[in-house]
Amino acid sequence: MKKKITIVIGGCRSGKSSFALDQAGKIKGKNKYFIATSVPTDSEMEERVENHQKERGEDWNTIEEPVRIHEKINEYSPLACVILVDCLTLWVSNLLFQSYDPARIEAAIQDLENALNKSKCPVFLVSNEVGTGIVPENKLARQFRDLAGLVNQRMARVADRVVMMVAGIDVQIKPRR
Repeated sequence: MKKKITIVIGGCRSGKSSFALDQAGKIKGKNKYFIATSVPTDSEMEERVENHQKERGEDWNTIEEPVRIHEKINEYSPLACVILVDCLTLWVSNLLFQSYDPARIEAAIQDLENALNKSKCPVFLVSNEVGTGIVPENKLARQFRDLAGLVNQRMARVADRVVMMVAGIDVQIKPRR
């Protein structure tokens, strides 16, 4: 199979993670890698993580990496039949909480683009669409929204396929080429 980058984007609880998992799961092969960017900070989040792991099943190898996801794509793509990264918005949040300055964030985005371009296997990226709501009232929230929007734009440019999830329905934005 030709390498293909897919970004699945949508609002919270739109079905984007389930759709990406279903699509990635259809790829034949045994070495499926799930890169989780979540850092559980309370029991409710820990329970969500456990439920997601059960949903994925034993076919998936889980790699927990909140910040340096490009390194994991570079490391595992030669071995994998598919990689799924869930999610880019948590990754942006992690970069901000790691006190990354604008130059380091730009470098991290570029590193991810480079890893995707060099990937030896299909990669699915999950991200939240954050630009359809109101303008946040505080600086950090606006910075997060702006960075998440920038990451989504940059990854959509790199992607061969962009899918928007709306109420559990997939809407093809950028067709497979």
